[in-house]
Amino acid sequence: MIDSSALCSRLGAVTLALGWTLFSGPGLAAAVAPPGESVSAQWQDRTLNFTYTGFTTLYTCDGLEGKVRDILLALGARKDVKVRATGCDLGRNAPSRFAWVEAKFSSLAPGGDASGTGAVKSVWSTVEFSPTRPSYMGGGDCELMEGMREVLPKGFSMRQVQYRTTCTPHQVSLGSFAVKLEVLKAAPHAE
Repeated sequence: MIDSSALCSRLGAVTLALGWTLFSGPGLAAAVAPPGESVSAQWQDRTLNFTYTGFTTLYTCDGLEGKVRDILLALGARKDVKVRATGCDLGRNAPSRFAWVEAKFSSLAPGGDASGTGAVKSVWSTVEFSPTRPSYMGGGDCELMEGMREVLPKGFSMRQVQYRTTCTPHQVSLGSFAVKLEVLKAAPHAE
C-alpha cells in the first residue's frame, strides 16, 4: 500500500527541485561548464530585499545583518557587500521577531570576453548550508534560510539547486534545512 502523504511530499520535493533547476537565477542558460572549470564572468550590481519573520529564532538587527552578510559572502558576493536590517521592534540591539533586510552587493554573471575589460576568471563552486555547515549556521537559522529562498536566485548565478526547509515554529531541529547548489565564484586571485 502506498502512503499518499509520503508520495505527495516526494512529488512536492521533486517539483521544487525541478523548479529551482529550471529557474536558478541570472545567466543560468549560458553557464554549462562543469564544476571547477574556468568561466568568464562579469560583476553585476544587485539589491535584494526580504522580510525576516522569526518564531523560533530572534535576531538583533546587527546580528541579522552579520548572518546575511556571511551567507552572501559564502555564495560568492564581492567582499564590499552591504546589509542593512531595519524595523527591529525593540531597537537595533534587542532580539526581534521581525525585520526588513536590504542587501546591496555584486555577484558574478557568466558572459563576456575572457580578455575584455571587466572580465573575471570564475569557477562553478558547490556551496552547502545546513544546521552544521558552515560553522556559523545553526538549527535556529531555518526561518532565515526559508525567508531568503525567493530572493537568492535574483542575486546569484546558480545551478543544481537543492533547497529544502521544513521549519517548525518554536522548535530547533538539526534536520530543518539543507541547501546545496553550485554558484559562480571568482577564481582564487581573480577578484
